[in-house]
Amino acid sequence: MQKCTRACFVSLLLFRSLSGLSPTRGLRAVVRETGGHQLLEIWDGQGLRKCFNLTALKKHGQVYDDAQFGCLSWSECENKLLYVAEKNKNTSTETQDRESDRSVYREDWGEALTNKSSPVICVVNLQNDTVGVLQGVPTDVSPGQALWAPGSQSVIFVGWYHEPFRLGLKFCSNRRSALFKLDLDGHCERLSGDNLSVSCPRLSPDGSTLIYLQGKTCVLFMLNSLTSSETSTLLDVVNKPQPGEFAGVYEALPSSCWSADSQRVVFSSARRNWRDLFMVDRRSKKVTSLSDIYGSWKLVTVQRDLMVVCCSSPNTPPTLRVGFLPSAGENVTWRTLQQPALTFDFLWKILDVEPPPEEDNTQYSGLDFGAILVKPSRALHEARIPLVVFIHGPHWCSWLKSLMVCCNLVFPVSLFLSFYPVNYRGSTGFGQNSILSLIGRIGSQDVKDVQRAVVTTLQNDLTLDPKRVAVFGGSHGGFLSCHLVGQYPEFYRACAVRNPVINAATLSGTSDIVDWRYTSVGLQYSYDQIPTAEALAAMLERSPITHAAQITAPVLLMLGGRDRRVSPHQGLELYKALKSRASPVRLLWFPEDGHSLSRVDTQADCFLNTVLWLYQHL
Repeated sequence: MQKCTRACFVSLLLFRSLSGLSPTRGLRAVVRETGGHQLLEIWDGQGLRKCFNLTALKKHGQVYDDAQFGCLSWSECENKLLYVAEKNKNTSTETQDRESDRSVYREDWGEALTNKSSPVICVVNLQNDTVGVLQGVPTDVSPGQALWAPGSQSVIFVGWYHEPFRLGLKFCSNRRSALFKLDLDGHCERLSGDNLSVSCPRLSPDGSTLIYLQGKTCVLFMLNSLTSSETSTLLDVVNKPQPGEFAGVYEALPSSCWSADSQRVVFSSARRNWRDLFMVDRRSKKVTSLSDIYGSWKLVTVQRDLMVVCCSSPNTPPTLRVGFLPSAGENVTWRTLQQPALTFDFLWKILDVEPPPEEDNTQYSGLDFGAILVKPSRALHEARIPLVVFIHGPHWCSWLKSLMVCCNLVFPVSLFLSFYPVNYRGSTGFGQNSILSLIGRIGSQDVKDVQRAVVTTLQNDLTLDPKRVAVFGGSHGGFLSCHLVGQYPEFYRACAVRNPVINAATLSGTSDIVDWRYTSVGLQYSYDQIPTAEALAAMLERSPITHAAQITAPVLLMLGGRDRRVSPHQGLELYKALKSRASPVRLLWFPEDGHSLSRVDTQADCFLNTVLWLYQHL
């Protein structure tokens, strides 16, 4: 590792898009942008070894650096590199004049993937300094997440089917896709089932076994032989986990997750209200938790059995920790690389909530859900503390949000709040039955769950002020926030929402995930779906716009002008409904941002305005 220290340091300074260390760790490949050109650089311990101007070569378009399609994979012999890029438009064989094609609509893969339409797999040969595009990928799939198969004469990749048209991929693990093997001579074969969804192929160090996630529920599969395509299930769906047990796989695998002996796989996943770190043995299929303190554990990588994780809790900001994979029956000895400069003086506790019998889901009965109450350790002048209810989107889980931490740093005295993320039924970490229970019941079950949790907590904690409660959320969390202030107008004092779903009926024709608009209200979706009056009525009935006339709490709307997931006209629809009734409302418009509102200047603007809005109205 020492001989590549300098190269690693320099590559970090130059890093822009992708970076990958060679198998022997003596070389590092870096893709970066400069002056409108994308460069592929190869560094060793002495400095820059090779440089390819990928833009000038005109073999393909922009290199993909996203987590959905992107990759940068070294061959075993370290003579070849693999990556994914946009297909070069100039290689089109269409006979019509290219000038007349400028206005032809090109599909893309939706929110956060708007510049990605037709990916191709590219190979760089470092021996003869050539760059080429692999042929043989089926014409009805878009390839991505590629890696070298043993021997470096073939490539394994995930192919997402894009016919009859593309649906949004971001946060949608259920898109029809398959695992493929492509030889360098152009012969391609499918390794997985046809009508499934797969992702995250990860090859064991000895090259004998490939694992990948499969299905809407993230089943962890093993491809035991790349020649026979024999598969077996490593981890199956957990429908209703027992307290303290493993609840299923709910997130992507890191690029390096195997043990050095190719017998164990490490991953992080939600378990009730937290993200935990797990290890599964491929022989016994036993799952073991590797964390030693309560909090959120995110696996970054595993290198020669050394695990690197990012840990946080309501009292501790994200911190890197390292530890070696343990032997059987032993615990991990964890070391913190650098103690956090700050910790926070919060009291926090996990709350389990059981719906009353009248709110039980008879199809998936006996489910509970959770929440996290975080509040200052001391009351200011012994006054009761306002409560901010945080609501996330569907099939997600909240354990710690930056707003709570930032409020403490920026407004340690003047803004004295408690925070309450609620993991209603349908959140990850509670088993597959909980996920399925929300389908067809949005706007009802989830709204009642949040309200039940808030009321129960206010009744049991007399330090909280029931007359000063606010609600905050984005996307589906904004949908629920607006439902709450509409259905319980006397209960909430303020509301702040980011890109909220307001009217599912009008959203059905503009969202990049139109299928969710149908599925969420319990309707079957097909590509040739034509909206019916009944379907639109069902969507409207479940939408917060139907309660807009009852909203009296001041509402702050934050909208991204380039949002492909939830059109900003959704928020504008509520804005106009509130303005027409002289209800207090403020709208922040970010024309260059999308659904996540992730630009640095946007995040700063949203944070400060949200804090001031809560301070003003609480």
